[in-house]
Amino acid sequence: MKQYTHLTEQERYHIYLMIRQKNSLTSIAKIMNRSVSTISREIKRNTGKKGYRYQQACRLAGSRHKEKKK
Repeated sequence: MKQYTHLTEQERYHIYLMIRQKNSLTSIAKIMNRSVSTISREIKRNTGKKGYRYQQACRLAGSRHKEKKK
């Protein structure tokens, strides 16, 4: 089984670009060598009123990480 790693800011930027290019979730996942569910959850959790923006996604993910119990 593959070890889980968090998405990096660079990976979030690539997701942002590929969404703007109208790539499907499946194709984004294949290109990034990630699970489709990982990409889907990332987009669902970090999409704001103006859509998915990678800088906003990094901030939201960071704040969720800080707020969780250690």
